Amino acid sequence: MMDWGERWSEVRKLLERPGPFTHPDFEPSPDTLRMLQENIKVLIIGAGGLGCELLKDLGLMGFTNLHVIDMDTIDLSNLNRQFLFRKKDIGRPKAEVAAEFINQRVQGCRVIPYYKKIQDFDDDFYRSFHLVVSGLDSIVARRWINGMLLSLLCYEDGMLDQSSVIPLVDGGTEGFKGNARVILPGLTPCIECTLDLFPPQINFPLCTIAHTPRLPEHCIEYVRILLWPKENPFDEDIPIDGDDPQHINWIFEKAQKRGAEFGISGVTYRLTQGVVKRIIPAVASTNAVIAAACASEVFKLATSACTPMNNYCVFNDTDGIYTYTYEQEKKENCVACSQVPQELEVQLTEKLQDIIKRLTESQQYQMKSPGLQAMIGGRTKSLYLHSPASIEEKLRPNLKKTVEELGLCNGMEIAVADVTSPSTRLFRVKIKT
Repeated sequence: MMDWGERWSEVRKLLERPGPFTHPDFEPSPDTLRMLQENIKVLIIGAGGLGCELLKDLGLMGFTNLHVIDMDTIDLSNLNRQFLFRKKDIGRPKAEVAAEFINQRVQGCRVIPYYKKIQDFDDDFYRSFHLVVSGLDSIVARRWINGMLLSLLCYEDGMLDQSSVIPLVDGGTEGFKGNARVILPGLTPCIECTLDLFPPQINFPLCTIAHTPRLPEHCIEYVRILLWPKENPFDEDIPIDGDDPQHINWIFEKAQKRGAEFGISGVTYRLTQGVVKRIIPAVASTNAVIAAACASEVFKLATSACTPMNNYCVFNDTDGIYTYTYEQEKKENCVACSQVPQELEVQLTEKLQDIIKRLTESQQYQMKSPGLQAMIGGRTKSLYLHSPASIEEKLRPNLKKTVEELGLCNGMEIAVADVTSPSTRLFRVKIKT
């Protein structure tokens, strides 16, 4: 195995010589290496399977100013693939343990950990980074950081100020499949541009299910995996039968209670049926491949030593090894990056609850718990908000009201807030006749 000195020698050679794959703007120089060590500030989001690999790869590539965010603690099930953790670390925050490990083993590297949610930080925090790398298991979190980086863009007379662009390198894995993408907010396709390509998420890490549930699916899997064998609701050693209404109903009721404990809504009988018996464990080798792909793209973007990927690659080693890179296209009317209010077609007899259902179930929007406010007569009117509970209760009757009863008309703007984005999204009402 290559030691630290040999690794640095290889990195130095790459930055001090030209080559056939170098970026047109690249000028070989020792200053590039100093810039990598002293100036480039990188944020890694997630310290799980992908995050551990990313920290190791970026540290060995010469990045010394690394920051990592993760809201989870270490579980026994993590130890088989998240190689920075040991049995003695169980129960400790992933970000802190991963940072300690890299700081001790990689000479000159400074990793600063944050045991928090990404939503706990403001614009100034994210604006301070040159690059963001995500190794997340949540589409909601991906959409949120995508929205945050888009909100930091500056425009002058309708033209994007490219100095405000913070590149996002995103990686994802599931079983023996993975993908990596390079996103230049405002310039290339964002997460929302290709949202309809994501299938509904049905596979979740055990540590998230047990300790930090965020979705109704997490509550259902908690009951299926942990409560069922513990409580043996019908008889000892009887496996779950997805076609047995009694089994599904028991899981459904327990999942609803767990959802109430964590303030998670949306646990339904139908959803319970859909997620029972659908978990695929993460695979260490897939994490290593995708993390290496992401880290190499970060290196390219930071140094211009090579031309960055354009802009999405897939990896599959289920049967043999297959990889393919292609260019995704920017969506002209993207709800996040197009800067154009979305057209919301409604009928006068349509109820508000039907509009909300459309926003949550549509492949285009895939919102989780949208709150709606409208500009009516020069004033902002709240149509429906999920929290706080007192306001939700007051606005609940609006769900049964029609578009006409709510006073909505053609051209009126509705602002929609949702957990999938840090900023509100504008929709323009269009009445269908």
